[in-house]
Amino acid sequence: MYAITGITGKVGGALAKTLLAADQPVRAVVRDAAKGQAWATLGCEVALAEMEDAASLAAAFQGADAVFILPPSEFDPMPGFPEALSVINAVRTAIVSARPGKVVCLSTIGAHATQSNLLTQRTLMEQALGGLSMPVTFLRPGWFMENAMWDVGPARNDGVIQSFLQPLDKPVPMVATADVGRVAAGLLQQHWRGARIIELDGPRRVSPNDIAACFAKILGHPVRAEAVPRETWGALFRSQGMRDPIPRIQMLDGFNEGWIKFEGSDAEVIKGRVDLEIVLRELVAAG
Repeated sequence: MYAITGITGKVGGALAKTLLAADQPVRAVVRDAAKGQAWATLGCEVALAEMEDAASLAAAFQGADAVFILPPSEFDPMPGFPEALSVINAVRTAIVSARPGKVVCLSTIGAHATQSNLLTQRTLMEQALGGLSMPVTFLRPGWFMENAMWDVGPARNDGVIQSFLQPLDKPVPMVATADVGRVAAGLLQQHWRGARIIELDGPRRVSPNDIAACFAKILGHPVRAEAVPRETWGALFRSQGMRDPIPRIQMLDGFNEGWIKFEGSDAEVIKGRVDLEIVLRELVAAG
């Protein structure tokens, strides 16, 4: 039995569907019974649990051969990442109590970075789970291609997409959530010892200019990328409702300055199958 948290999202959903297609038993761990009904219809067991509640998580993980941990993302964290720590402590306690056969945890590119930034939440999770007695895999994907969903409207209506990734011609590791889910499903079915790190890129690196060119091809009119000046980020993010934009700015700096990157060599990084155009076409169709 594979217990899957985050199953209602893109990554967790792709993972679960991959397992179900292989006739593997899946337990959908959800916080809302109504959202679990769709997975029950597909043949999953359903377990209710909150990611901050160790007792309900332990019950959801009980008897599982493997568990997939998809930590919720906090995009405007309080200083010291207390929201993430609450989840981390509950997840670790639940795993220690339930003792599943193995664990795969969704982490991120750059989780090894020593500079504090928004992705430090995943660094803390790796530190907490890395010493568990059962086998643990940390899956570190690149930037999600689906983040371009915010660019669909501007690309379609204005022919311009605003980019915080800079310079505009710099390729960045980007991967489709479908590839993340598919690879995670494969990892859950593997056998290994101890803790390991698996890094996942897309078929090729992608620059903001590449995204603009791909939108232009799909939409049939010119689209260009435009860099948002670094000095305006703080005020802009605050105007959008963020209490503290510094962690997000530090993360973007990490990508732009190159210290948020894959830890392993290029030869060690797994390549996904889903190309950027496939993802953008789906986003345009949906948007």
